[in-house]
Amino acid sequence: MKNLSIKFKITLWYTVFMTILIIVILWLLFSISSSQVLSNAQLRLKDTVTRSFHEIEYEDGVLEFDKDINFLGEGIYISVYSAQGALLYGRTPSLFHGAPMLIMDEIQQVTSGQNLWYVYDYCQKIDGYGNLWVRGIASQTQTDAALHILVRLALIFLPFFVLCIAAGGYLIIRKTLAPLADMTETARQISEGNDLSRRIRVGEGKDEVHKMAHTFDRMMDKLQASFENEKQFTSDVSHELRTPVAVILSQCEYASREDTTPEETRGCIRAITNQARKMSNLISQLLTLARADSGKQQLHPEILNLSELAEIITEEQRSLAAARNITLETDIQPDILFCGDETMMMRLFINLISNSITYGRQNGHTLITLSSGSGYITGSVADDGIGIEKDKLDKIWNRFYQVDSARSSGERQGSGLGLPMVKWITQAHKGTISVESSPGEGTRFTFTFPAQPKNAEK
Repeated sequence: MKNLSIKFKITLWYTVFMTILIIVILWLLFSISSSQVLSNAQLRLKDTVTRSFHEIEYEDGVLEFDKDINFLGEGIYISVYSAQGALLYGRTPSLFHGAPMLIMDEIQQVTSGQNLWYVYDYCQKIDGYGNLWVRGIASQTQTDAALHILVRLALIFLPFFVLCIAAGGYLIIRKTLAPLADMTETARQISEGNDLSRRIRVGEGKDEVHKMAHTFDRMMDKLQASFENEKQFTSDVSHELRTPVAVILSQCEYASREDTTPEETRGCIRAITNQARKMSNLISQLLTLARADSGKQQLHPEILNLSELAEIITEEQRSLAAARNITLETDIQPDILFCGDETMMMRLFINLISNSITYGRQNGHTLITLSSGSGYITGSVADDGIGIEKDKLDKIWNRFYQVDSARSSGERQGSGLGLPMVKWITQAHKGTISVESSPGEGTRFTFTFPAQPKNAEK
């Protein structure tokens, strides 16, 4: 049975079940019909005997029998006897040779040869004559023969019914399970050809098979997206690491030359150090995001003075901003307490502020705000830099995505991991972050966190 297809198994069980059900129903019907037929035959025999008295008259000392007495009941033989049991009129079947005794108002079953007979006797007084017996005889064998014909017909047509049930059941089951066959074929083609874009697409439907097919398609959508992200991730990591590795190799080669002066060697070492720090920072952010994806990145919440932390990070970033003549301004409400991971919150402010400096304009401004009210802590980092086009706003949260087509060349260099990191930190602290931007006018990032309850602050 394990090697049989599901369609064949279901069809087989369905056919066996329906066959047994039909046999049981036929057996019940034949049992009920047999009892009903026999009961009707006995009632008809009684009725024919009692009606036959209306066909007998006694006039002028002579018993007269109407000829219709022999045709009152089909298949019923009527005979009339005197009170002493002498046959006066009528006929008996030629194969009937039993029941010589007349028994009042009782149906007897009499076996004569290979035949079974019903015998019914009834006595009634005839005016002017006295008591008169009428006997009715009917063949039970003929009644049973009709039932046997029905049974034989049922046995003849039963295999035909079974074949119809099996064929109809198979067609219905095949149509019902067609999405499963499509699902199997799609999975096979994907495994053989690595084409993750294939789908089942069975159309609308709410049954279990359609739900499974739709679930399979959704699963393939996620798998395809995951593989595409992995390919993009590999490509982006290679791209991001290629430049610092190339710089390190070139600086090492230059420093190893015999004609390189000590001052030039120190310059090479500084360049190598800067590129190594850049690679270290990139790897650190990648590891953090990888742990976050797998749910292994642990937060270490503690009560923080978020206002103080924002001021410290802003001061640290002033030297970076000054290099591009960008002014950092703050509007920070003092002593805002928040329960969060200090390292992650520092990364949030560093990434947002450094992003505004990287993509800000020369002699521009960046405003950092932080306030608390209505149960929420709200902060923002707004610049008057190059801005972001509306169709690209949703993409900035993707890893390695950079609005600037130059990506990691020129002045505006970045790994493309800062904003994805900010989004994860915000969500990990049950907060939200949004962005508003206009090309050529600037960008504003706004984040909110649930405010720290006052009893927790204590």
